[in-house]
Amino acid sequence: MYNELILHQKSSTTKRWIPIGRLKFENGYYIFCYTKGIKSFKGFKPFEKMNDLNKVYRSKELFPIFQNRLLQKSRPEYKNYMDWLDIKGNALNPMVELALTGGLRATDSLELIPMPHEQDGYYRVKFFSHGIRHVAPSCLQRIESLNKEEKLYILKDIQNIYDCDALALRTTEPSELVGYCPSSYLKDFNKLIKYNGSSMVEVKVVKTNKTAPSQLKLLCEFTTKWYDGFVPFSDDEYQPIA
Repeated sequence: MYNELILHQKSSTTKRWIPIGRLKFENGYYIFCYTKGIKSFKGFKPFEKMNDLNKVYRSKELFPIFQNRLLQKSRPEYKNYMDWLDIKGNALNPMVELALTGGLRATDSLELIPMPHEQDGYYRVKFFSHGIRHVAPSCLQRIESLNKEEKLYILKDIQNIYDCDALALRTTEPSELVGYCPSSYLKDFNKLIKYNGSSMVEVKVVKTNKTAPSQLKLLCEFTTKWYDGFVPFSDDEYQPIA
């Protein structure tokens, strides 16, 4: 399900998340290449030992830049971590973990987003609500009271100073903000909403994690029809250089 991830980096100048690479797991190999998005990324620096922007890198082992974003199984919180990600048994592998957490770290501005695939005629992706650390304390309490399968609603935040395409998430009765859709999904989400109509879009709660850090607090799922001709991440900046 998560065999390919798109790597984004946040520009310190434009504050925009720009696609800079693609990571795939295929036939026992991890494969990485840079994308054309780096052409618009001022001051972009390639990763250590991956300096050739025109090369496709292959390895039996996960590349260090991504390996360092996985939680070690020896960590005392690992069992809770599995639960926060809604992973059962031995289903957690590096690609699944990176897809669900985004591989986010406080020390840089990189995020991984899974490449969606059509599922029985539907577009369906899971993601953790973003920006929860910025919501009011009352909203945080509302997040922790949400139930599995509870419906959430999308708000277009057109006056957002960082991204006019931003999509916020709210509850109903009472209506309270519970975070945002990940920035890297916004182009596709907005495209799908415009084509299918708001009545054909559903966002629901997968689970809430009261003891988790804010970035893993609320796991959601976005679902809508996969219309004919739709191609996820189709802009030129997502395409491989090599």
